Amino acid sequence: MNPHPFFSDRKVVVLLACLCCLLWGSAYPAIKNGYALFAIGAADVPSKMVFAGYRFVIAGALLLLMARLTQRPIFNLDGTKLRQITTLGLTQTSLQYIFFYVGLAYTTGVKGSIMNATGTFFSVLLAHFIYHNDRLSLNKVVGCLVGFVGVMVVNFNKDLLDFDFSLLGEGSVVMAAFILSAASIYGKKVSQSMDSIVLTGYQLGIGGVALLLGGYLTGGTLTGFTLASTALLLYLAVLSSVAFALWTILLKYNRVGMVTIFNFLIPIFGAILSAIFLGESILEWKNVFALVLVCSGIWLVNRESR
Repeated sequence: MNPHPFFSDRKVVVLLACLCCLLWGSAYPAIKNGYALFAIGAADVPSKMVFAGYRFVIAGALLLLMARLTQRPIFNLDGTKLRQITTLGLTQTSLQYIFFYVGLAYTTGVKGSIMNATGTFFSVLLAHFIYHNDRLSLNKVVGCLVGFVGVMVVNFNKDLLDFDFSLLGEGSVVMAAFILSAASIYGKKVSQSMDSIVLTGYQLGIGGVALLLGGYLTGGTLTGFTLASTALLLYLAVLSSVAFALWTILLKYNRVGMVTIFNFLIPIFGAILSAIFLGESILEWKNVFALVLVCSGIWLVNRESR
């Protein structure tokens, strides 16, 4: 891993990582509104796969178009690179979202959000065994635990008192988190020999096509295209292209633990933005307390990274 004069600057990493998490957090209310606009039922996993497929195909196409307009080569792919990109797309985008959607169909949104946050632990643990300069430390472990408590706080309600665990529900969400973590680290390796924009564009496009095929073959549909629903779908595609491209670049030039700890901000931003769009109070004690905990965890991990 070679540092970059811009993308390895600590202030730039913080700003761009927060931007990515803010964009992904905005996807929470956007996807919920999208399900309503396209009349997708809560348990209709095939149609959710179709919806996600369109989102990622468009996102991938936008990134490849941008790469082409900025004179980046997008067709010089040998057999090895094509296999790597396909593997990344089918795991990081397709398989991860399939497990995530299946899991959410059999558990509550609160428990699903918390189980999904385990991905940061997987990333930090895998990086410990793969990269000699990204070992576990006391600060890193404590920072991850504090950030995870923040995610639990922002999602706190009576559902947390239900300690039932099912493989199809919570188990599937944890599996999705593990797949995303492992695929992200694999993507970091692949990005060392490829342009990050081109890599992200292809992997999103390939993963999106796989989701579309899987969704349609299992009975999914997507109807109800209006100006509002189409605009929402385009917004989700744009945020995906921007966030995934920036995240790939940050992972390429920085340590895994330093970047992935910011993932704990996603449910915080999601809760705050959902409150804004639903007209609820933003400054609830749990939101403020959760934000303080997550920021403290990020500070601890990055303090250790120095």
